[in-house]
Amino acid sequence: MISELIVPVLWLGGMAIVFGAILGYASKVFAVEKDPKVPLILDVLPGANCGGCGFPGCEAFAVAVAAGSAKVDSCPVGGASTAEKIGEIMGVDAGGSERMIARVICQGTSSNCSNKFEYYGVRDCKEAVIAQGGHKSCNYGCLGFGTCERVCPFDAIHVTEDGIAKVDPDKCTACGKCIEACPKLVIDLVPASKGVHVDCNSKDKGKEVKSNCKVGCIGCKACVKNCPEETIGFEDNLAKIHYDKCTQCMVCVEKCPTNAITAEMIQTKQKVS
Repeated sequence: MISELIVPVLWLGGMAIVFGAILGYASKVFAVEKDPKVPLILDVLPGANCGGCGFPGCEAFAVAVAAGSAKVDSCPVGGASTAEKIGEIMGVDAGGSERMIARVICQGTSSNCSNKFEYYGVRDCKEAVIAQGGHKSCNYGCLGFGTCERVCPFDAIHVTEDGIAKVDPDKCTACGKCIEACPKLVIDLVPASKGVHVDCNSKDKGKEVKSNCKVGCIGCKACVKNCPEETIGFEDNLAKIHYDKCTQCMVCVEKCPTNAITAEMIQTKQKVS
């Protein structure tokens, strides 16, 4: 009886040893070597896993950077300081990349923009847009139901009492979640150091814009004609500032008859070492 049990046990034990040896050999032959830079890059990343870099998470981004398929300054949350650290690990110059922040390109508050009808449905922009493109008279404006606010992982955007979303520049990391969530495509990334903006998203002609909103761009081109640096373009009935050339001289702000171009004082924060 015992001998009948010993033989199968020996067979199974022998097979286990053989297969174990095969697996051990295969693990060495077919092993995928991990780049030692990956854990180093991961250590300096903020670990938000927001996807703002274009990759599913921080680890995927670190692997891509180590492989040379992603730029060292692609992490919007970490910003310039993280880019510099990654650059040191990779042995490359991170460059002076400009910090970007999200901005709601619209001033269509409840007092500035009229409504086509009263909306009583679900308080969600993606739902509201189904009904005739939304309740706002301007088909390009912020609907103000906070879809962007709910997807922001950094609590950086909120709908104000006047019915329009506003971004907190100090909290914004330019992860792009709000941009993806907005059905009106009214949110864009702008340089954090720039304070002059065309805060209108409408592509309608001037007469229609004027009937819909008090502060919309009517396409008069006064800003284009008067900009001393020639940094303002005009496309789809809408003025557009080329930030790389803008000196923030404020001439366009003064010349805009509808106040569609706004100006903000930008305070540069310095780190104390």
